[in-house]
Amino acid sequence: MKAPPKRTDLTARVATMIVAIVMFVIAALLYNAIKGKHEYDAQRASATAMSASSAALASSPTTASQ
Repeated sequence: MKAPPKRTDLTARVATMIVAIVMFVIAALLYNAIKGKHEYDAQRASATAMSASSAALASSPTTASQ
């Protein structure tokens, strides 16, 4: 006699798919947060460097006043 066909467990497949999607979303959020932080830090560093250089230029004596 033939054995009855084995039924697949759809609940396990759906649960695995949900877990994979949730992990992908969390990874995407973390990636975007880290990328945004690096961009923010780069902008702050360039703004700080510009203000420091302009402050140094403002405090240095000029050749026109000599």
